[in-house]
Amino acid sequence: MRKYVIMGVQGSGKGTQAKMLREDLDLAHISVGDIFRWHVRQHTKIGAQVKRIMAAGDLVGDDLVEEVVRRRLGIHDWNYGFVIDGFPRNGRQAEFFMESYDIDAVIHLELPDDEVRRRVLSRRLCPNCGMDYNLIADRPEVEGRCDICGHELITRADDTPEALEARLTDYHEKTRPVLELFRRKEVVHDVDGRPPVEEVQQAIRKTLGLPPYRG
Repeated sequence: MRKYVIMGVQGSGKGTQAKMLREDLDLAHISVGDIFRWHVRQHTKIGAQVKRIMAAGDLVGDDLVEEVVRRRLGIHDWNYGFVIDGFPRNGRQAEFFMESYDIDAVIHLELPDDEVRRRVLSRRLCPNCGMDYNLIADRPEVEGRCDICGHELITRADDTPEALEARLTDYHEKTRPVLELFRRKEVVHDVDGRPPVEEVQQAIRKTLGLPPYRG
């Protein structure tokens, strides 16, 4: 059983790399951000809380994040292991996680802040079907329209320049110290997040001693 955590600043490609690991390793991909976005689309009580927090450019509180992670891992659909992204984001969350689960490796995707800004501010979302786009590498066929359902694309509420700067500051102040906690257990693998997606995936697999990615 393999249990991995992917960490990195917003826009570093955590979700994409996690999905590629999941594809041929039979891992469960657990994305805290995706879980919260699902709640927002389904208009649940949690979704209403998250929507208010995102609109203010703030981060979801520890209690709510831990509750969501505990519920998701409690489903036990990860017979061969899991890869989790978007968590933990601070010391308290890391301690909660390490107390409950043994981790085989933490994959840290390194990305300069300027590249983060370029990537994140180019993201678009279909509010109807949830499809994600990036105007740098994954433009829709019709400008401003979803390829799947034709709905008008929007910028996420938390992808404004102001909200991004707040999250960058929060990441450097709170999340980087989490990496140091994991480094003490010698499970952190630093990977350059700047190259093309498949190159990053191959680098991750090489450092973890996994079979090469074959697409």
